[in-house]
Amino acid sequence: MKERHYLVTGASSGIGLAVVEGLLGEGAEVTAIARRSTESARLNGESIRSRLTGIRCDLANFSELETVMKEWLGSRIDLDGAVFCHGYGDFGNFEEFSVERIVNLVNTNLLSHMLVARHIIPHLKRRRNGDLVFIGSESGVRGGKMGAVYSATKYAINGFAESLRAEGTSSNLRVSVINPGAVDSRFFDNLDFCPGDARENYIDPDDVSQMVSTVLKMPRGTVIDKVNLTPQKKVLRKK
Repeated sequence: MKERHYLVTGASSGIGLAVVEGLLGEGAEVTAIARRSTESARLNGESIRSRLTGIRCDLANFSELETVMKEWLGSRIDLDGAVFCHGYGDFGNFEEFSVERIVNLVNTNLLSHMLVARHIIPHLKRRRNGDLVFIGSESGVRGGKMGAVYSATKYAINGFAESLRAEGTSSNLRVSVINPGAVDSRFFDNLDFCPGDARENYIDPDDVSQMVSTVLKMPRGTVIDKVNLTPQKKVLRKK
């Protein structure tokens, strides 16, 4: 990973933070985008902090997103790829969702990914080399009750990635999706349920980070199109 530079979105907590920590630990340079600062005890140390650039941006604010991406890419020429980790969960019977809830979830979990990728892809195609890794969800593989809108966004991420993969083949652009099940993270902070307490009931963010590293380190010419990660025993409990 040394001498590589990756953009990581949703980098302040959960999977995004674990990916930032993992990439920095392997010697890469990372630009971390999130609404909040990216802080972690594992990011201490001069050699690590010197390779980390933080950008505060609400990616669901499309005007802010456009400004930040244009300014940032205008000053960078060494980007090797991006890992898209941002998003949130909102669950309930579909008819209970207001227009605002639907729009906010689709904007954050789908459209903002598209808009960030729209800025990055031309840069990677000009270099004729690069990786895009999207963190999807098991809900993008199999829909379930109370998750109609969330599942729709995650199915769309999988379809979006498949099309980008086909478009980018001639430019050596690799596109992958990692679909994890329940991850022990702040994802569940504002939800009324969470994974069971046993270790086999959830995926650790570091597990996903390890898979991101595996995807990025595959030899050129080989693509891991899609990976589904699930807890050994799926248990959800009410809080």
